[in-house]
Amino acid sequence: MKSFEVTGGRKLHGDITPQGAKNEALQVLCAVLLTPEEVVISNIPDIIDVRLLIGILADLGVAVKRTADDTYSFRAASINTDRLSDPDFLDRATMLRGSVMIAGPLLARLGTSVIPRPGGDKIGRRRMDTHITGFEKMGAVADYESEQGYFRLRAESLRGTDILLDEPSVTGTANLIFAAVMAEGETTIYNAACEPYIQQLSLMLNSMGADISGIKSNLLRIKGVKSLHGCRHRILPDMIEVGSFIGLAAITGSSLRIKDAGIPHLGIIPDKFRQLGVHLVMEGDDIVIPEQECYEIRNNLDGSILTIYDHPWPGLTPDLISVLLVVAIQARGSVLIHQKMFESRLFFVDKLIDMGARIILCDPHRATVIGLERRQQLRGITMNSPDIRAGVALLIAALSAEGKSLIHNIEQIDRGYQHLDTRLNSLGAMIKRIDS
Repeated sequence: MKSFEVTGGRKLHGDITPQGAKNEALQVLCAVLLTPEEVVISNIPDIIDVRLLIGILADLGVAVKRTADDTYSFRAASINTDRLSDPDFLDRATMLRGSVMIAGPLLARLGTSVIPRPGGDKIGRRRMDTHITGFEKMGAVADYESEQGYFRLRAESLRGTDILLDEPSVTGTANLIFAAVMAEGETTIYNAACEPYIQQLSLMLNSMGADISGIKSNLLRIKGVKSLHGCRHRILPDMIEVGSFIGLAAITGSSLRIKDAGIPHLGIIPDKFRQLGVHLVMEGDDIVIPEQECYEIRNNLDGSILTIYDHPWPGLTPDLISVLLVVAIQARGSVLIHQKMFESRLFFVDKLIDMGARIILCDPHRATVIGLERRQQLRGITMNSPDIRAGVALLIAALSAEGKSLIHNIEQIDRGYQHLDTRLNSLGAMIKRIDS
């Protein structure tokens, strides 16, 4: 096991470029299963979750070639469906929640697939009902294999239908898009997720010959086609990493430039940091965060306390709630953080309280932060990273704290952030990767 030893209290400065978007990568990598032709994808982040998924694709028979540091060529000319019944393969697939998205492409192209028991972050219930119900409406049959804990799917043919999702699940929407692009007839998906990841996936599939309309909306219309061909695709900058760097600059009082940030795809993320008093300057596609001695939380227009909450896109992504909470620790004023979607995602705040933050955990979904106004620094402690996003939030807090912090279980951070310690050290941070 590896840990981070973090010496805090240092101001950072310089330029940093965000990696390719993790969540988009996991979707577009699964899309290569839809065609026997070559698909080339660039700006792929070098992170644990992506490496796991590329390994799963290779295990299924996809020819994988790395042509540059961030670019891979994939050719799924021959798929070994026998691997879908292999216990070792299924065990590997459960290590990564994104592996559920192999189901739609394989079902569409080969008429058989599996949905492994979902892995990933332990942040609350993350059910599979949206996926299974949608596949069944399109004509698939799902059988649950209780001994190994996975669903086996089969379909002689898929047919287009009208689907109303009971929740705008991102992975569920992606899986149903995969199934629909080669289904017979037209499929409509209402209450679909419309995050930039889904928009990018839809644009990529259209470049492969699919017929998807309604992109950027929550009503998708998909006319099935006989087959798809190869393409080239470039992944967007990771908006969660962009938000993390904004938060890091704010709480450490640093001046940073985030280069090639993909500003048109950030939605309301910059505005949420502005609500906390963080000053941002947009220069082309770069975001400049100037050094601020103090930043003040804006109250609502009627004078009541600000509430920041997650919401399906174009609302605030839940992946940045942890970072925004940490930024509020050193602000002037108070804010209520409401994490609606996952009931375990705020359970890292006890560590922030141990560091000296003034936070009231109201219930599993809500926490009130009373800003310290930089009148006192956080103090370094020893802690564990519970999930990807909380892990980065704790790292940001540690970089702003007085003294040394030790963060264990950093494999969680490595799952979603590429060489983060090295990149932050180049800005003046002091992070050591040590054996724990």
